[in-house]
Amino acid sequence: MKELFKKYIREYTLPEIFCPGCGYGIFLNAFIRALNTMNVQKGDIGIISGGGCGAWMGMNLDVDVFKCLHGRSIAFAEGVKIARPDKLVVAFTGDGENVGIGGNHLIHAARRNIDITCVQLTNFVYGMTGAHKAPTTPLDGKTKTSPYGNEEEPFDVGRLAIAAGTTYFARWTTAHPVQIEKAMVEAMQHKGFSVVEIVSQCPTGAGRNMFGTDSGYEIMDMFKKTYTPLKPGETPDIMNTTGRLGTFINVSKPTFLDNMDRIMGERSAK
Repeated sequence: MKELFKKYIREYTLPEIFCPGCGYGIFLNAFIRALNTMNVQKGDIGIISGGGCGAWMGMNLDVDVFKCLHGRSIAFAEGVKIARPDKLVVAFTGDGENVGIGGNHLIHAARRNIDITCVQLTNFVYGMTGAHKAPTTPLDGKTKTSPYGNEEEPFDVGRLAIAAGTTYFARWTTAHPVQIEKAMVEAMQHKGFSVVEIVSQCPTGAGRNMFGTDSGYEIMDMFKKTYTPLKPGETPDIMNTTGRLGTFINVSKPTFLDNMDRIMGERSAK
């Protein structure tokens, strides 16, 4: 593992800024393992990150990284892909930004089927700004802005992304690091808009306020009891992915750049 860190991590950025018990380090570990599995070189990939806790992971990676405005990572990632279609482009987002302020960019990137990968780290709150409720906060969940319980139904992120046109969607929790690595390899190799949702513990925010514990291990154990992986050969219900783990859709169709090249080719031939 030390060699992988030297290969992909800017060591001078360590130690991480994350709270003790946070799951984002688990994802980062799985992510660099996926890059190594694919033999991705530093110049082959561009990471775009917005705001929030998860955005800081991009700063740790020794690759081309751009940190943009909160909620705009997908929009910037689309621009990078159009300008540099040879690049592998990955957007790091949190649930608060990706299906909150950035929700418009998510659904239109899915509609376009642009060839980028979006990672959504879901911890059920806006962790960096005080742990107030997010679009993924469970019904009745207690946060700093819903001290008596959340009165809003949360988004089913899988159903939202698939309905908008996403051609690859998978979900795993930080209690499933091997599966995260495999899903990231699939997503980054997929031609089209791919979304991987990583359900992660936030002991400081969601843990203390919503789950009654600030122990990362206890929250991960809760994930194992709360979420059910798809069985081998099971047909996923893409109309309701709530509480399920696995790959829910993986289909092929023309990407945004495919359609652009086709239209421009037809125009040039006239």
